[in-house]
Amino acid sequence: MNNDIFQGLLKSSNIFKNKEVLRPSYVPDILPHREKNIEELASILVPALKGETPSNVFIYGKTGTGKTAVTRYVGKQLSLKGSELNRTTYFIYINCEIVDTQYRVLQNIANHFMGDWGDRIPFTGWPTDEVYSKLVERIDNTGGVVVIVLDEVDKLKGDEVLYNLSRMNNDLEKARTSLIGISNDLKFTEFLDPRVKSSLGEENMIFSPYSADQLEDILGERAKQAFKDNAVGNSVIPLCSALAAQEHGDARRALDLLRVSAEIADRMGSNVIMEKHVRMAVNKIETDRVKEVIHTLPAQSKMVLKAAVIGNQIFDTPPNTGDIYNVYKQLCMRTGMDILTQRRIADLISELDMLGIITARIISKGRYGRTKEIQVATPIEKIEEILAEDDIIPRIPDIRELKLKIQSRLL
Repeated sequence: MNNDIFQGLLKSSNIFKNKEVLRPSYVPDILPHREKNIEELASILVPALKGETPSNVFIYGKTGTGKTAVTRYVGKQLSLKGSELNRTTYFIYINCEIVDTQYRVLQNIANHFMGDWGDRIPFTGWPTDEVYSKLVERIDNTGGVVVIVLDEVDKLKGDEVLYNLSRMNNDLEKARTSLIGISNDLKFTEFLDPRVKSSLGEENMIFSPYSADQLEDILGERAKQAFKDNAVGNSVIPLCSALAAQEHGDARRALDLLRVSAEIADRMGSNVIMEKHVRMAVNKIETDRVKEVIHTLPAQSKMVLKAAVIGNQIFDTPPNTGDIYNVYKQLCMRTGMDILTQRRIADLISELDMLGIITARIISKGRYGRTKEIQVATPIEKIEEILAEDDIIPRIPDIRELKLKIQSRLL
């Protein structure tokens, strides 16, 4: 047996030239169909190159509409121009999905300046007001303009950090700061403290979804850098673009589809990405997404999902909320889990519906009122396979036995 299992896998790719350009984190030199957005953001930030304070700006738009790419691109150009003009400008990017508390945000920003002004602030342990004071001191010592980007800003826990950052210029003497907030949630600022809202809401930018043609241009530009010559079949980029355009014009989805299609083709030993590889990639991405969503569900939601799966197997017609509740109760009794009220289970069913794992359609029964018919939107075998990895969820040895119990009203 050959112990060197990686040797055969290390051979150079038949398809890829540079896979990294297909990653969401990559900032390209060309951003097709976002020229106006780039110009608008640049015009908001240009005061930084004159030593003045740029307005704070909020950027909204659905996932994959280029918000982050445009912001990082303009930030990169701002830093380069600042160096060229000998103007002190800093551009600091923070993803609030990862750095989501006031302490962590302040600590993260302050540690960007630790090279010249002191030691690294620890991950935890200092009073928050001390971290803020240290941050103000370090920014002031730069004597320049610091642009702070908070991506996925709606993921922050509490809005104290936004309040403090938006009013930091009051505590600075020699330096200035500007905030850029990026969010998928158009209504995010509606829920902010009025004081924060008034400090932040100086400029707003909306990014509209890409059309299929625009996505095709984006993929075409990336493909030139990512793949070897003649490695992409003629129908592949239009197909990836069309599929992603159906999902709100999401460029990230389009890039993922193209990258996974190429990886599948490469593993199969093909020199060319073909339409069949894209179809396989669609299934793989969807399965991976569903798997991630189900794995992160709370235990009670998993139990409701299991009940929906069983309900779709044992009833002759699509089960309603009451049917699912009866199956759910039986599962809880088998595991010793607390039984929630039917109203709460109806809420959990709605949440699973929003996640796209099940569909809950309201059906009119005429004078008998309305009810919800619940069907599983993902292949049952896939869901069972994922739930089987969770020890809390019971195995049902005999579905027929459960069906007889429900039919004979023994629950």
